[in-house]
Amino acid sequence: MVIDLTQYLWIIWLVFVIICVIIEVVTLEFTFLMIAAGSLLGGLGLNLIGAEWWVQVGAAAILSALLLFTIRPLLLQTLRKGADPAKSNVDALYGMRARVLLPVTDTGGQVKLANGETWTARLAADLTDHLSLGEGDRVVVTRVDGATVEVAPEERNDPS
Repeated sequence: MVIDLTQYLWIIWLVFVIICVIIEVVTLEFTFLMIAAGSLLGGLGLNLIGAEWWVQVGAAAILSALLLFTIRPLLLQTLRKGADPAKSNVDALYGMRARVLLPVTDTGGQVKLANGETWTARLAADLTDHLSLGEGDRVVVTRVDGATVEVAPEERNDPS
């Protein structure tokens, strides 16, 4: 006696949808939610009206792709609309102005950032050609490497 597994395909669709929803709860990126919705509507929906298995898979794939490329970007945009646009932590240091406290060379130095913090500093890797920044010079943070910031001289816009 040969068992026809296509009669149990609805169970496979339902398990797949539940697994996608569980993964979505962990990731929170709406990707697996769109796959779950496409599988629920295309796969399980067509299974319940008696469509062939290959039609179910095709419809689930097409609906999932449509949802991924149309609905997901709108949901992500809506989700991030209320986010705080201010940078924080290390991201807030990039581009921040500073003043040299101890001469800065390619091996070390010290700067005081615009936010009041004092950091160990060194010249940015592309500026190490015999350049040294003296006490009081203005610089800009170009990179953060652990507890050290890499700095470059601040560009001055002279009106002349």
